[in-house]
Amino acid sequence: FIMASFLILYAIIRLLNYEENCMEKVFIGGIFYSLMAGIIAATQNVFSARIGGKVGMWEASLVVHSVGILFAILMVRLMGDGNLRNLPQVNKIYLLGGVLGVFIVFTIANGVSALGASLSAALMVIAQLFFATIIDTFGLFGAERIPFDFTKLIGLAIMVVGIIVFNSK
Repeated sequence: FIMASFLILYAIIRLLNYEENCMEKVFIGGIFYSLMAGIIAATQNVFSARIGGKVGMWEASLVVHSVGILFAILMVRLMGDGNLRNLPQVNKIYLLGGVLGVFIVFTIANGVSALGASLSAALMVIAQLFFATIIDTFGLFGAERIPFDFTKLIGLAIMVVGIIVFNSK
């Protein structure tokens, strides 16, 4: 159900973004993709933890990525519009994204198993935002530099307080 909904919404967003130079539609698409990523990630986190509880955490990462590669192949065949022949032009360090994916599944499965889905997700969001801020601030990995300012610090602090309040008993 989730994947069917995602595919339908993906097709709608692709249609909305069809016009070139329409930044508002691209921005709306970005919001959609980001929200869907959060929903899908929360679901995958629990699924990975449940698999890991039965077969082991590293084994869960293997299973999740094996199923994922089959689905990725299907999606490339059905909807892919890129060109894999351009892969040699990619900075080789970016290929470590696959290795990072294995660690992501492993660490998420362990985190969800130990803390539950909501606290684990909240801590992941804080960590992602903190590190993404470092990436933006210093322009790491070819990212556009976005200056750090006091409002970002306040935002991070509010999120930490929010997690404390959310998890208080």
